[in-house]
Order: sequence, then C-alpha cells, then structure tokens
Amino acid sequence: MDMDKEEIDADKMSRFIRMNELRLVTEYNPTTAVGVLHSSLLLHLLLFTDKKSPEHPEQMRRYRAAAELFEGKILFILVDINLKSNEQVMAYFKLKKSQLPALAIFHTPDEKHDVLPLDEVSIERVKDFCNAFLQKMQKEEDKPEEKAFNEEL
Repeated sequence: MDMDKEEIDADKMSRFIRMNELRLVTEYNPTTAVGVLHSSLLLHLLLFTDKKSPEHPEQMRRYRAAAELFEGKILFILVDINLKSNEQVMAYFKLKKSQLPALAIFHTPDEKHDVLPLDEVSIERVKDFCNAFLQKMQKEEDKPEEKAFNEEL
C-alpha cells in the first residue's frame, strides 16, 4: 500500500489509534469489568489516577509506553478515581485518594498483589515495579521444587 498516493481518512485513523490504545491500556468501568476479570492474562497492573488532572495525558503516554514492554504478559488497566463505581477497587487495595497516583499489581489465580504509591508515573517506575513482582512470583514458584529436591537428598 502506497501511503503517498492515498488520502488518509482522519476518522478511520483516530478510530484505529483508539482501538490500539485500548488494547494496551483498558479503562476499568462497569462496562469493561467483566472482560477484565475474564482476561486470559493472569497479571493485571492497575493505575489509579485522576483523569481530570492536568498531568493525566502525560501519565497515560508513559503508562502506555510501559504497557508495550509487557504486552501479552500483563494487562494494563486505568482506574479513574472520579468514577464512584471504582471506589470499591480502591478499597480492595486499601488506597486513599491522598496516595494517588498509585500502581497496584494483581495476580488473579491467588489474588497476590502489591501496591506502590507514586510521585509521578514514569516508564522506569512502572517497569521496575512489574519486574520486581514478577521476580517475587518466580521465586515463590521455585520454592516447592527446591523443597522436593531437598527432601530427595
């Protein structure tokens, strides 16, 4: 397809961008909740933030960039604290509005999770938080094998 010769339809392009953004970061609300809960990805990373804040567009740009690093491994979710229905999610992770923005990572099979209040959302902080949790999970998975190995000795 030769892009120089074809005109680009702005509506189609913005719809394409929106669809692909959703694939990287899913906004949590009553409509998407069922899909999120039944996702094939067992690790969920939630960003609790205020969509009305002036920092929101830049936070989302960085969060999306981090999501690309973990695509297919972790489901990145945006939780807007302005939605009344999201108060339950905040309460589950024992977060208060004064602690936001914050990240919460959640492993769905065993409900293990970790929370990190942030000064600002940065690609490095998100990446480090995810990697630390993944390493912790890996160590816990390795422990039963170590026990079985040691019992055989």
